[in-house]
Amino acid sequence: MSKLFSPIRLAGQDLSNRIVVAPMCQYSASDGCATDWHLQHLMQLGLSGAGLVVIEATAVERHGRITHGCLGLYSDDCEAALGRVLTAARRVSPPGTKWGIQLAHAGRKGSQQRPWEGGAALRADEDPWQTVSASAIGFADDWHTPHAATRADMDRVRNAFVAAARRSVALGIEAIEVHMAHGYLLHNFISAISNRRSDEYGGSLENRLRFPLEVARAVRAALPKTHALGARITGTDWREDGVDIDQAVALASALKAEGFDYVCVSSGGNAPGLKIPVGPGYHLPYAEAVRRRAGIATRAVGMIADPHQAEAALTDGQADMVALGRAVLDNPRWPWHAAEALGAPMTVPVQYLRGHAPNWPGAALARPKAR
Repeated sequence: MSKLFSPIRLAGQDLSNRIVVAPMCQYSASDGCATDWHLQHLMQLGLSGAGLVVIEATAVERHGRITHGCLGLYSDDCEAALGRVLTAARRVSPPGTKWGIQLAHAGRKGSQQRPWEGGAALRADEDPWQTVSASAIGFADDWHTPHAATRADMDRVRNAFVAAARRSVALGIEAIEVHMAHGYLLHNFISAISNRRSDEYGGSLENRLRFPLEVARAVRAALPKTHALGARITGTDWREDGVDIDQAVALASALKAEGFDYVCVSSGGNAPGLKIPVGPGYHLPYAEAVRRRAGIATRAVGMIADPHQAEAALTDGQADMVALGRAVLDNPRWPWHAAEALGAPMTVPVQYLRGHAPNWPGAALARPKAR
């Protein structure tokens, strides 16, 4: 039996398979509110057959967004707009599909242009905002300088994460994921690259983890035990003065002690201009180390586009789940084709059965050949 298509239980949630659609920013919201773009996007991803679909990085406060187009869950309007989208997506998703959401605060990487607008810091005529980080250190020389978070800032952000988690529960979302990677606010505290504080929130790893764990503890306390709770963490900052695998294991172990059910291991994003050895499955060694040493359910991500590689990652003990981002943007039917490749059963909507490869001899001709 295929390991990729075997079930897994996270807290009170049973996932029908171990394929996860990774959270992928769409930069298409209106003041944090989901739009018709999100309607078609999440309906399409819901159809995929993945056991868990995670909604994109969703800001817990307005100035916690990356761009003006980022999704948010900080107001009644945001909650209502996302509720409309999720209601439609659930109607077309296979039975048993679970929905997750990644809650985030952009920290020093906020107040940014959308990628297709240049991806730079917002100019004065583009309605920029004051960013916040662990320390007053900009992401790059031409970036906004954040102000160092005060105790009041930390209390506000912690409470915003809790409020967004409660809104997620009200929307029927079954899995909550706290973003602690990619150079955003909680990662800003964890990494010595961006944290130069001299108080109890800076210096030692224990101190640098203090605020992220305060957020983790508050979110866990606000959620029903039946809801799966996880975090995206970084396995390495790809710099000697940043997060390394030992620190990643320490964070994952601390999160497990706080009652978290899983971690997703990614990397980078907290410093520009680095040479990262990107390739198929390049995060797998970090996921494997976290899984083995921290003893928490672990999800791998990062150019895992081949079903056989995904299967091997699970059977070899490198991860418990795999997440796909760009691969699913490119081919929202990836799980269907993975099931074919691995000889596993897959529920396909009856409306599409006549185009499903087992029922259509022309399938091989319709798919582009690899070059």
